[in-house]
Amino acid sequence: MGQRKSYDKEFKQEVVKLIKEGNITVSSVAKDLDIPKTTITQWIKQDEKHKGNLRSEDDEIRKLKLKIADLEEENEILKKAGSHLHQATEVIFKFIYDHRFKFRVQKMCQVLKVSRSGYYAWLKRPKSKRDLENEKLLEQIKRVHKKSRNIYGSIRITKQLNHEGIKCGRNRVYRLMKLNNIQSIMKRKFKATTNSKHSYPVAPNLLNQNFTVEKPNQAWVTDIAYIATKEGWLYLAIILDLYDPKVVGWSTMTQQLVINALNNAVSRRKPTKGLIHHSDRGSQYASKAYQSLLKSYGMKASMSRKGNCYDNACAESFFGTLKTEMVYFNKYETRAQAKSSIFEYIELFYNTERLHSSLNYKSPKNYENQRKVA
Repeated sequence: MGQRKSYDKEFKQEVVKLIKEGNITVSSVAKDLDIPKTTITQWIKQDEKHKGNLRSEDDEIRKLKLKIADLEEENEILKKAGSHLHQATEVIFKFIYDHRFKFRVQKMCQVLKVSRSGYYAWLKRPKSKRDLENEKLLEQIKRVHKKSRNIYGSIRITKQLNHEGIKCGRNRVYRLMKLNNIQSIMKRKFKATTNSKHSYPVAPNLLNQNFTVEKPNQAWVTDIAYIATKEGWLYLAIILDLYDPKVVGWSTMTQQLVINALNNAVSRRKPTKGLIHHSDRGSQYASKAYQSLLKSYGMKASMSRKGNCYDNACAESFFGTLKTEMVYFNKYETRAQAKSSIFEYIELFYNTERLHSSLNYKSPKNYENQRKVA
């Protein structure tokens, strides 16, 4: 009896492939290769069995992928609906409606534990008078929020709407803002710095943290800030009237920076003699040129105590507001770009539109106009 032939795995696969893809009969291949027909038939069965197992594994992988995708969708729904989980059913239904193109309705109903039939019944229900009023109010809230550069929270938006004759309470505005994910942009911390290392004489602190005055042009405060651009620093000097508090003068010119800001303020406000001009102990303000200019205008120089940032808190507070409401949200390519941004913020928003809590939520412009009428 002859020795039994042995074939490796690769040979067997090629034979099976030849039969299946070459449209050749088992008998023909068996004859050509001198291999028993039953042996080749066994190879074909083994191959089909092996590929069947692979198909089974593919099914398992597909099922696992679907399960993972399902869990990921649940996770995303919970992230988005975090603040709605313990709200009224109508609030949850609104969330489902607003996100119906992002998530499956069935899955949202399941995760948020509401019935799908209840959701569809809610959709068919006619809107109540209150719902229609809230829709109109929401449009006004969005308008004011956008006009404020997305800065205003519920308190200022409520005050602005009330000024416009739209009756609404802060709680209602807050609720609508929360439901529609409208919020004040986050503010970052601001740190003020002062260069007081110089040999110039220092003026006494006449203001002494008394930031309340009875009329315009009674006391001004001033300070300098540095704003980053890709071209380098842009220097900004401002002068605030404590009465408003309005920016009455400002300059970004590097030469005679503080002098230009002061001249700008004087030309706008034309103050009488005796005005208190308060600054920190920075060399720009203590210089002979600046002090001489103050005397020529009949102003009384006042300076903060050494190392006491609270003595010039109003001016530093302005820069904190400027940077956290505007500068930190922009990346300026050039100094000219930054200057244009500052002009728009000061002249078109801060002085004319922005509601100040210290003015009972009025803008400096409206506050001044009301004073003139009174």
